[in-house]
Amino acid sequence: MKAVVHSVFEAYKTIEDEDLRFPLIYGEGKKARVMATIGVTRGLGDHDLKVHDSNISIKPFLSCCPEVRVYNLTQYEHGADDVLVMATDGLWDVLSNEEVAESVTSFLANCDPDDLHRYTMAAQDLVMRARGVLRDRGWRITNDRLGSGDDISVYIIPLMYGNRQA
Repeated sequence: MKAVVHSVFEAYKTIEDEDLRFPLIYGEGKKARVMATIGVTRGLGDHDLKVHDSNISIKPFLSCCPEVRVYNLTQYEHGADDVLVMATDGLWDVLSNEEVAESVTSFLANCDPDDLHRYTMAAQDLVMRARGVLRDRGWRITNDRLGSGDDISVYIIPLMYGNRQA
């Protein structure tokens, strides 16, 4: 199949069959989808997942080999502001590691170090930052970027308790 596209500028391109093929990865960055169907992290355990409206299995295109980093808590002394942020993609799709770190650091610095609720409040603050504010054009976060439309779960885990011997 070939088609010719004309524009008002008298330039044209002949469209080849290759141009009509759907890309394996559709979208960019954190919004990328395998075969325009599913985010990579969603499909790791879904062995029977098929491309929408077809019999094409997605399984061969995903790897179930996660990236793992080991951090030995007992090797370091941790203070009340040293935390691990564990969150769903609803947070990470719209906020960078740096934005999350800056937000948590700033929030905890303004709390009483003895207040154990500070970690829960910092997590709630991150959820609100990722969701944003409802405006005319949908949920918006800083710099008028889109807020997360996904579910958002955030855990702030203080590392100082990892230093205690059982």
